[in-house]
Amino acid sequence: MREVLLRQSRPLPEVSMPLPTALYHLLLREGRTFRTAIDLLPRLKRVGISHLYLSPIFQATEGSTHGYDVTDPTAIDASLGGREGFSELARAAKEAGIAIVLDIVPNHTAFNLENPWLLDVLTHGQDSRYARHFDIDWSKGRLVVPFLGEPFAAERFRIEEDKLTDGTLSFPLRPGTAGDDIAKVHEDQAYRLTFWEMERDSITHRRFFNVTGLIGMRVEDEKVFEDTHALIFDLVRSGEVQGLRVDHIDGLADPKQYLDRLAAALPDTPVWVEKILTGPECLPAEWKTMGTTGYESARALARVLTDAKGFEAIDTMWREATGRTGDFETALDLAKEEVIEGDLAAELLQLVELGRAAVGPKAEAGDAWLREAIVALLRHFPRYRTYFNADTARDEDRRIMEETLAAAAQDLRTDRVARLLVEAILTAPTPEAERFRMRFQQVTGALLAKSHEDTAAFRWNRYLATNEVGGLPDEATLDVAGFDAFLQGMAPSHVNLTSTHDTKRAEDARMRLVAISHLPRQFQSLWQESTTLPEAEGVDPNLRWFIVQTLLAVWQDRDDLGTRLRDHLQKAMREAKEITNWTHPREEAEGKAQAFAAALLARWTAHLPEAATVLMRRAEQMSMAQVALKFAMPGIPYLYQGTESLSYHLTDPDNRLPVDYTLLDTLDTPKARLTRTMMGLRQAHPAFFENASAHADAPEPNRLRLVREGAGRLEVVVALDGTELAPGNVASGTGAVSIHWTEV
Repeated sequence: MREVLLRQSRPLPEVSMPLPTALYHLLLREGRTFRTAIDLLPRLKRVGISHLYLSPIFQATEGSTHGYDVTDPTAIDASLGGREGFSELARAAKEAGIAIVLDIVPNHTAFNLENPWLLDVLTHGQDSRYARHFDIDWSKGRLVVPFLGEPFAAERFRIEEDKLTDGTLSFPLRPGTAGDDIAKVHEDQAYRLTFWEMERDSITHRRFFNVTGLIGMRVEDEKVFEDTHALIFDLVRSGEVQGLRVDHIDGLADPKQYLDRLAAALPDTPVWVEKILTGPECLPAEWKTMGTTGYESARALARVLTDAKGFEAIDTMWREATGRTGDFETALDLAKEEVIEGDLAAELLQLVELGRAAVGPKAEAGDAWLREAIVALLRHFPRYRTYFNADTARDEDRRIMEETLAAAAQDLRTDRVARLLVEAILTAPTPEAERFRMRFQQVTGALLAKSHEDTAAFRWNRYLATNEVGGLPDEATLDVAGFDAFLQGMAPSHVNLTSTHDTKRAEDARMRLVAISHLPRQFQSLWQESTTLPEAEGVDPNLRWFIVQTLLAVWQDRDDLGTRLRDHLQKAMREAKEITNWTHPREEAEGKAQAFAAALLARWTAHLPEAATVLMRRAEQMSMAQVALKFAMPGIPYLYQGTESLSYHLTDPDNRLPVDYTLLDTLDTPKARLTRTMMGLRQAHPAFFENASAHADAPEPNRLRLVREGAGRLEVVVALDGTELAPGNVASGTGAVSIHWTEV
């Protein structure tokens, strides 16, 4: 399968600002405010950062640790400092010569009682001015609110201050409906309170993935677009914000229409999109965006730095140790089936109803046939989504749907209904067909995200370095020619990340996992030693394989290591859904795995195995190689908070832990020195890095070279076998990388 291409012939939007030298992603919240960011500006300037990227700053659910659960898109979160605090940050950033890029969340807001627009809808129902702002199926009657810990019972509720309350939650009442008969009062509302488990098959709103607490917004409606973006427009037009990052663009009804409207409103503002490209997929040529946020780059770097023969050895050891067979695609297919029927059962029911209307009564397609056909189409759909809309039917999207139909047909007794559904998607001859097409496209992304990233990637534990956002574990390696082809597709405005708040492992933790492909015998030693622990008995070998890799990835001399390992393992097991899950956890089964992890940690704490030390030493060299390549590649380097030095975090919430910058600045690590070196080159020669050609080759065995030529020449050589290299004429601070710069 050919590598992702990002450039295509897609023209880049004309923007007034120069391309960033580097983006620095800072998480606020949990006590970190705009004042925190202001205090960091001098440090960021010294490092050479040109753009500060902030996760969502809009009013979010109280206590939110991330900000993606926005409750009011028209206000800046008071806990961060409010509008006044942000303006102060914007002024300080301008003085420091640092631009601000904001993360915006057009797809959803919080489905809770802190959302003022939602409260208005709960109060007034379809008469609310916000009734059409939310993606609610009003044809189903009252809005289902699955907030209760048990089925609704009138005797547990009372009227208090014009609200319906059970003493814990208080819901607004439609004017004039208060009364003594609680059951009647409840029936008179625009909403229906239900047991939380009803979310599986009775919700009436579009949600984010399977998160019922996040409700979809209808930004395809121009009025909704204007209302949800009013503050964003004001921040940009006032000069306080210089760029935008659009969260989860695949969740929108029509991403192209959305980007067109955004470009029309903010024609000089660069916009990047969170879009996960898979396999040979390209960013749609017609999208008005600077590029994606860069998961493809993290994937390519991990693959090219993986040793192919060593990976084969790891694969053999894993299969022998665990008895696992087959490939990741097979595991993903199974996960898709489970997620469709489980986590996304509500979305499946909605698609059956929409599909029935789309094919029409003359098709005589019953619900059983519709369900069977839709499940088959969803299971065989190969990427996050297609982009059909009223004006566009790309040849690529047609091909994807035709191939999906052919594959799905192999699972079906007859493909008659599947063909009717695909025809509705391809042509959308009626409004009903258009609604089915739109929702199908939104659900495919949710399905792949939940089944791949949040299920199969926690089951297929062979080589965790590949189990990343957008990663394909069956394609764990990339040869030099493939990496060179990847570089040819890189646009200068594309972002290159190696860690972010969504990656499953921080970049240096991932390089420790890459190191096991270089030194498989050392990893085998760690595995064999772990099997001698008494706590290993009764724990699935595949899960133990996961734990050994995870401890290697996260290992540091930190007091909180045990807690972090425990919390991550709990999340991994519940996401995998093989022995436990989030909604109905099996704590006894979890406890056995936790006991094994704790025992392994205790053994390593008492005496760190020599094999682990050797692997970590090689991993540091791989980290240096990754840094050098990331900064030398075409595109914009992206630094996640704290990763300018070594970072060994796991997936959220572990990777959201606050950074101790005072401590960080005392650690003058080779990685920190190399980062400063590469940042200095980019600062000194911005035009070169924007325009120079880029090629990769292997000048000799176990060497990877990246050469960029233009108004100067940059040569980066990295060692893949642990040997020391001469530093070239650029002081890199490490023997794993040689950097040579030539002026023209």
